[in-house]
Amino acid sequence: MTPIYLGYTFTIEPRDPATEILIAELGYAGFESFTENEAGVIAYIQKDEAFPNSQDVDYDSLLTDIQIMNSDEFTITYVAEEIEQVNWNEEWEKNFEPIEVDGKCAVRAPFHDKTDVLYDIVIEPKMSFGTGHHETTHMMIKHLLKLDLKDKKTLDMGCGTGVLAILAEMREAKPIDAIDIDNWCYLNSIENAERNNCKHIDVYEGDVKLLEDKNYDVIIANINRNILLQDIPAYAKCLPEDGILLLSGFYTEDIPLISEKCNEHGLYFVSNYERNNWVACKFERR
Repeated sequence: MTPIYLGYTFTIEPRDPATEILIAELGYAGFESFTENEAGVIAYIQKDEAFPNSQDVDYDSLLTDIQIMNSDEFTITYVAEEIEQVNWNEEWEKNFEPIEVDGKCAVRAPFHDKTDVLYDIVIEPKMSFGTGHHETTHMMIKHLLKLDLKDKKTLDMGCGTGVLAILAEMREAKPIDAIDIDNWCYLNSIENAERNNCKHIDVYEGDVKLLEDKNYDVIIANINRNILLQDIPAYAKCLPEDGILLLSGFYTEDIPLISEKCNEHGLYFVSNYERNNWVACKFERR
């Protein structure tokens, strides 16, 4: 049976950087695919996934936790409707351009030409988050390029497409666990790991409960603020002295709150990158 989708057409003023922020927040809320246009973005979600137990569709209810909708810095309006099935691969192929980070790492699709960089990552994102285009993924790549990962046991939590786990393996981390609660991300990460000839990545479907009795030298978590605040205690238990925790998926103004929670569990701020008010922070276990 062909699924029915809901399409949300957002008009955003000013368009940048609000469009990227909105896409990230909608992705965390379960929206599956996005098409940008001159006015803003169209976001898609399966009707049965959004409203599994109800015939009555309350379009507004899916946006109650989207922080940027209530921001004084942007004006965001939308219209929503049921739409016909979308060819998702065709949609993302129209808009997915290869990116390069620090002249060392490129993230591209299978239909792009090979790039002349040290780490050439081939990703077919489909409905998963993590092409490298969003600020958070871009900054996490920058962190990983700076770290000594050789033989470091690594976790990519909320792995999306698996792009960060793949880069970690390319930088000689092993073994690597990649975890995502979303089934599509789980399957997509397996595909992308195989596509990049990775031998040391194990992908799991689930959440923080899978970390019980686990130990890692490096943990990467690009999720969102509320999930991070909830899961930081579990991350801390998995890290040894001098273990590294990389966190992203939140804004500059959230750093004090994130740092406070980390400090409570023996994790201390080292450095961060910032792009368009998004941040990626490095913490160390002491």
